[in-house]
Order: sequence, then C-alpha cells, then structure tokens
Amino acid sequence: MGLFDRRKDRRRKVVVLGPDGTPLSLIRSLINQGELPNFARVFQEGCVRPMTSAIPAVSSVAWSSFMTGKNPGKHGIYGFLDRSPNSYDTFIPNSSTMRSETLWEILSRHGRRVVVMNVPVTYPPRQVNGILVCGFLGPKLEKGTYPPHIGEQLKNMGYRLDVDPWQAREDKDKFLEDLYYTLAKREEAMVHFMETEDWDFLMLQIMETDRLHHFLWEEMETGDPKYAPAFLKLYHQIDALLGRLHDRLDSDTTLFVMSDHGFTLMKKEVYINRWLEDHGWLSFTKRPPDSLKDIHPDSRAYSMDPGRIFVNLRGREPLGSVDPGQDYERVRSELIDSLSALSDPDSGEPMIERVYHREEIYSGPCYDQAPDLVAMPHRGYDLKGSIKKDVL
Repeated sequence: MGLFDRRKDRRRKVVVLGPDGTPLSLIRSLINQGELPNFARVFQEGCVRPMTSAIPAVSSVAWSSFMTGKNPGKHGIYGFLDRSPNSYDTFIPNSSTMRSETLWEILSRHGRRVVVMNVPVTYPPRQVNGILVCGFLGPKLEKGTYPPHIGEQLKNMGYRLDVDPWQAREDKDKFLEDLYYTLAKREEAMVHFMETEDWDFLMLQIMETDRLHHFLWEEMETGDPKYAPAFLKLYHQIDALLGRLHDRLDSDTTLFVMSDHGFTLMKKEVYINRWLEDHGWLSFTKRPPDSLKDIHPDSRAYSMDPGRIFVNLRGREPLGSVDPGQDYERVRSELIDSLSALSDPDSGEPMIERVYHREEIYSGPCYDQAPDLVAMPHRGYDLKGSIKKDVL
C-alpha cells in the first residue's frame, strides 16, 4: 500500500479561526436555535471540547499561552499591564517582552510558511517565514506587519487593526457598523493571502466578538428589541465566514475553531486596591495617588488588573515592608482568608471563587515577575486594579 499511497507526499496544512472572548455555551445555544448552520456543520464533522483559559483569563495572557504552549512563568506575559522588576513602574507587555518562541516562529524555523493575522501580543512583529499582521495592541497598521510592505497593502484594502471601542459609549449604531465592516475586511485580507501565498499554517483571530460582548452582552441576554438582533448579526457574519472558509479547505487541511476565554454578564467591577486600603493593607502618601510610586512604606500589599496581588516585599519592592519567609507567608495567608470572605455588599453573594498562590499556577524563568496571589472572581464580578477609586 505504501508504494501507491500518495498522501504521504501531500502537504498537511492547519487553519485556526479564533473568535475572541466567545464561550462555547453561547455557540451551542445559537446552534440549537438554528442561527449558526456552519458552526453546526463543523461541530458535527469534527469534535468539540471545552477548554480552560489561562490565569488570569485575559486575552494577552491566554493568546500568549496558546502561541507559546507555555504558562506565564515561561513566556513572561501576566496581564495587559505588567510590573517592571524591582520597582513600582508598570508597562504594556508586547512581543518584545515575550520570553518564548511562538508557534509560528517554530514552524518558520522548520521551513513551514505561515500567515498569522490579528493575534494579540504580536506587536512589534517578529520575523516569520511568511506574513504576520499584529493584533489590536499595535499602534499603527503600517508598523504592525512582517514583512513591512504588507502594512501598506492592507491599508489600501481598507483593513483595520481594530474598531474604536470608545465609540460604543457614544453611538452604538456607528460602533456596530464599524464592527461589521472591520470583520468583512479581515475576511477579505485572509482570502487574499490564502490565494496569493504559499502557506502551511494560517490563523485569523477575530477581536470583534470580544468588542461586541463588552458593550452589547446585556442587550443580547435581555432580548433588547434593537440590539439583540444587531448582536446576532455579527455571529451570522462569522458563521458565513466559517462556512466559506470550510468550503475552501481540502482533506489535507485541519481546521481549528477556538477562543481564548469566555464571557458573562457583568454584575459589578470590584476595586481590590480600594478594599486593601479600607482594610489597612495599603496606603498612599498622597490622595489621589498618581501611580503606585506614591505607595506608603507601611503598605503590605497592592493589586493590579485583574485580581493580581503583590506583597510589598522587602528586598524586591523599593519600599518593601514585609520580610521574606514567615512574615511573607503570614501576609499571604491572611490575604487569602480575607479575600475569600469578600461578599457583594448589596446581595451578600460571595465575590471571590478562589485565591491561588503563585507557585500553584506558575513556573519557569519568568516566575519572579509573577504576582504573589491571583484572585479568581465568581461569575459576573470583574476585579480591577485602579488606585483612584473611592468605593469598593
């Protein structure tokens, strides 16, 4: 059979479609309602598995873990905002601070050609054997592509790195039209590269779902007569995209559809630094503080988005007050006990599902950058790291 089996000489390819922030439960519900026929077809032909996101479950961390196959302790991305070692300075992490090789770099090193589009934490674009178009954290399309000339080509096609999410606060109708247009241009660019490039791996991340969810999830859940159908329109557009993509692929190409995290209706934002101040763990030398640099030397802990808690450790933080060893462990234990008892002041519901020690979830050469604790909220509570809020 091997003498006549030509399949071994045929190239195997992989395509990944990544709608951001899309829970499997939503897709299944829409399939059951008959709204997503192409998702239904793909689910029936293949297999479906729920996934657990990264900790914390935010796009920058989750997509970094996907593209490297590693935990933050190895790739070095812990949030949309990270802390510079041995200081209170913060910075926006990007591909230049990522400490691991990515999937597409490994493929490139082995002679495979790649097309990677719109994945977060790919700016500035690193060299690949093929094409890379950065995600929404890139400041400008013309600076966000490899090779560089692709940026101008995409600009002429009307391609956009992202929609303007703030527009949703002022005019939801314009925001929605921007979403539909931006997604259409993503598909147009993807098809262009599929047809004109010789590729082995192709990935398109769809940020528009996450943007939609942040501003219109409640309208979807409550059945708003205007905006629930508008919400559904984007999913119809993605379903049609998936169908056209599926029909382009041959039997030697494997299709993955995956997301980085789920979504739910938000009950409340919870300002952990305000809670730390109210309970004597944190104070500042001025009010309101300008930054974490205004932390008072007596402070024992502070927080960053989402739910990352750092002990103000002597020898690590510039104004550290907690000694390493027993004092450090005692502070962590007390914080865990107090956080675990944190409840919604209006409903009495518990707000914290679990608090992790960093050694439970992280390991690797970037471990020293990890938060000392990570609080995971119950569904509907969003843990924030603002230092300027006067209420919990």
